[in-house]
Amino acid sequence: MASERCDVCERSVRIAGGIGDLWNFAFESTQGMTLELTDGSEFFLCFDCVEGLPSDREPTETDVADLRARTDPAESGSDHFWHWG
Repeated sequence: MASERCDVCERSVRIAGGIGDLWNFAFESTQGMTLELTDGSEFFLCFDCVEGLPSDREPTETDVADLRARTDPAESGSDHFWHWG
């Protein structure tokens, strides 16, 4: 099983399709994705954090930074929660 850390909440999430999946026949879904934004920036975000980005326009590096500022980093083994303050 391959995993990668979310650039916003810092939670380690599963990435399907790694070489380990080939040998253990794990067919679980991916829990995040790499976003290549139109401003040239690139981030790996879990799907929960992707939902926190603006949906009415193309997100930018500033939007990711704003989301990071209002998101509590995940503690090891726990889910994360946004704080809107």
